[in-house]
Amino acid sequence: MMPPRQAHIGFVSTRLAGTDGVSLETAKWVKVLTSMGYECFFFAGESEWPADRTMLVPEAHFKHPEIRRINADLFDDYRRSAGTSLRVRTIKEHLKAHLYQFVRRFGIDLLVAENALSLPMNVPLGLALTEFIAEKGVPTIGHHHDFWWERRRYAVSAAHDYLRAAFPPTLPAVRHVVINSFAGRQLALQTGAGYTIVPNVMDFEMPPPPVDDYARTLRAELGLADDEYFLLQPTRIVPRKRIERAIELAKRLELPCALVISHASGDEGDTYALYLREYARLLGVRLVFAADRVAARRGQRADGSPIYELADVYQQADLVTYPSDIEGFGNAFLETIYYRRPIVMNTYEIFKTDIQPKGFMIIGFDGFVDEQCVTQAKAILHDPALAEEMVNHNFEVARRHYSLETLEGHLMSLFYDCLGAT
Repeated sequence: MMPPRQAHIGFVSTRLAGTDGVSLETAKWVKVLTSMGYECFFFAGESEWPADRTMLVPEAHFKHPEIRRINADLFDDYRRSAGTSLRVRTIKEHLKAHLYQFVRRFGIDLLVAENALSLPMNVPLGLALTEFIAEKGVPTIGHHHDFWWERRRYAVSAAHDYLRAAFPPTLPAVRHVVINSFAGRQLALQTGAGYTIVPNVMDFEMPPPPVDDYARTLRAELGLADDEYFLLQPTRIVPRKRIERAIELAKRLELPCALVISHASGDEGDTYALYLREYARLLGVRLVFAADRVAARRGQRADGSPIYELADVYQQADLVTYPSDIEGFGNAFLETIYYRRPIVMNTYEIFKTDIQPKGFMIIGFDGFVDEQCVTQAKAILHDPALAEEMVNHNFEVARRHYSLETLEGHLMSLFYDCLGAT
């Protein structure tokens, strides 16, 4: 039985650009769906997808000034102003009108909401999507990477009416996809909705190409000496990533090393980055903020210096640190496995329940960096053969469980359910 041919899929998000987890995972879905015969189109406040397949609406971006004003009032106490309610309604209607245009212009048969119906970074967009789906009945997949109840920043809120209505909505046309079993159980408890688990994936059938001369310039460009170990923290700079643990590890290794952070702070401000800078100074650890040198693809900065893609950064690292307290799944974990790097990590809950049982070899700690963790990390850095054994084993385990072929099986079943086999 062949899948529906040339069905048009519309991806909707606040941002579909850069190296954040949602944008990267969306690209994998697009790659698999395109190979299955679907055509993909994009609605966002920022997008790196082809312009002729994209509708850009500035108010859809979580960084739009009006959205920032709304969020500042909604998520600071338990009351909001009448002006904020009016702004939410006005922008919601504006976005809904553009959703109607998007579906008409590109002949959309099915929508995929990428975190736009689970994390209220743009409340008017979630409300607009919900109303649009309720009015048109367009089959929709809510691809939920994070939920608002998982984030402390949304614990105090004057938006509970909005959150219950649209994050996520419980509508007949919406199928809910989560990336781990815990999120699915919480979704069911919070809303009573059913769910499908589709884990994050990498293209393990297509290993990364060898390191080239361009990538080899990275260490020098970041100021790393030849005798320094390169520790990579491949995440955004937000408190739940617990990057101070990686700084502590770097100190306790008692080896010449630099800790390189590849991503920026994103939407959660710079206070944590300032804390990390000061903490590293106190411990005497060299910390390198490299977000301005890392992008989705290679390029040049205004001063002519090179910009590297994430693959270049991973392949130059000696050890990856991943000390997060909370992860929805763990894109950085899979990326580390894909690029065959050894990893030191906190065994966060989703890793323990969904990932670790697959049989991965890691240097793990539970809540704090203990002496055994430090000893194992030193052993890996000093013994390339031991590191090689770890990374090759992990690659094969991931190839069996988290490949694009696995994703295709999930999507084939899901899309048949939504669209049928016409």
